[in-house]
Amino acid sequence: MKKIVFAFTFFIVLTSVNAQKNYEIKINFKNCKDTLAYLAFYQFDKTYIADTCKKVVNGNIIFKGKRLLEKGVYCLISQDKKLYFDFIVDENSQKMQINTDNVNLVETLHSTTSKENDAFFTYIKFMAAKNKEFEGIISKTKGMNKKDSITYFTDNRKVLDENISDYDKIFLEKNKGTYLGDIINLKKEKVATEIPKAANNRPDSLFVYNYYKKHYWDGVNFQDDGMIRTPFFASRLKKYFNNVVAQNPDSVAVEIDRMMVKTKQGTKMNMLLLAYFTGTYENYSIMGFDKVFVHMVDNYFKTGKANDVYDHQTIENVIKRGYILKPLLLGSKAPNLFMIDKAGYDKIAYLGFDKAKTSEELTKIYNENSQMLNQLFVSFYPIQADYLLLVFWDVDCGHCQTEIPKLQKEYNDLIREGKDVKVFSVYTEHDFDKYQKYIADHKLDWINVYDGVHINNLKEKYDVYSTPVIYLLDKDKKIIAKRIGVEQIKNIITDMELEYKKNKK
Repeated sequence: MKKIVFAFTFFIVLTSVNAQKNYEIKINFKNCKDTLAYLAFYQFDKTYIADTCKKVVNGNIIFKGKRLLEKGVYCLISQDKKLYFDFIVDENSQKMQINTDNVNLVETLHSTTSKENDAFFTYIKFMAAKNKEFEGIISKTKGMNKKDSITYFTDNRKVLDENISDYDKIFLEKNKGTYLGDIINLKKEKVATEIPKAANNRPDSLFVYNYYKKHYWDGVNFQDDGMIRTPFFASRLKKYFNNVVAQNPDSVAVEIDRMMVKTKQGTKMNMLLLAYFTGTYENYSIMGFDKVFVHMVDNYFKTGKANDVYDHQTIENVIKRGYILKPLLLGSKAPNLFMIDKAGYDKIAYLGFDKAKTSEELTKIYNENSQMLNQLFVSFYPIQADYLLLVFWDVDCGHCQTEIPKLQKEYNDLIREGKDVKVFSVYTEHDFDKYQKYIADHKLDWINVYDGVHINNLKEKYDVYSTPVIYLLDKDKKIIAKRIGVEQIKNIITDMELEYKKNKK
């Protein structure tokens, strides 16, 4: 039995109540030893509890409630939270009877009141039989030599896949227009069968890809909330955006818009997809994909299309996050900083910036001394270098104490290799004595500065919510890479130089 991990919270609430109707699901489960059972449902990539039968007597399980269950694939869960079997609930099966026997669970599954579920159970039985055949193929390869085992496995797997494909085709035609047909269609891969030859006389892989991408969502109704309440939708969606769509932010954003326009504003499909895309691409694992998040902010949150999903405060927070990230997207010119270096500290201290306790005091000191301060400010814009490392760090940060010496070594190695690289090192706190001592002790011979006048708002301007943070800028001060580790710096510079040489030809 498949172990189920229960989730009781989600980023949006997707429930509805109809007090005028009710559901009643009866399950006669022979040889079931449980005294408690759960009715659960799939929703995107989570499983949620819908109801609990607190008293199971001789395998008789009853779930009932004074509302309609939402259309979807539901499942019977044991008292130790393991899956027994799936079944369908729609407008025609709010009251139904299911029978089975725990001794031979899959083979004995049937419904006396729901033709659609009986057809579903037939499909489950077929797939279970094919799974056994597959296990048998693997078992027979044991003991064979490598060549024979590969040939045997490949040939028999091909026949098995063709049998399943043929069965799916007939099953889908027989159940066309039903929720069951929509479920099976959702899991079925749409692959090209008549593939032309490419110039090398081999099957045209580009044709295969284009066909697969074009037909990937054939027959899927994005206005039917029942699609998100299946075990297949989430994995299919993730596969599409992770493996089928070209992995660059602009392509992903285009595909998101194409999908969102197929949904209807305010539906659960619309709300879930919007929440999923926004949450996924804010902190995506691949650098630069925060551009997709900014796209979501500009096109959905600022336009009111997220109002059905989030409350006003959350929308404001997301929009604010978008404003922070937008100037920091790859290819953008890095926001300027007005910092103070070691030589300017005495004057800054004399003016009283370190003693000011309120923003009003800081503003007053700044306004009274703006002309002098303009001469003290150190900016990275005038720095001439092919590559500029913009580093935010703190003396007391344990991770910084590990990474800054590594960065120093990497920097020295790059200089020895003849790379035109400089470091603009920004101390994010204000304990100048400690900061000065660290620079001296570690002989940090790059450009060392700190926000002595308290005007740069580093946390928001450069999204510095932890340290160290490293940005890599090109000679025009455009952001090449961000939030990178020291070990990535040399490879990124090497790749950039190769790209530059290729474009120069």
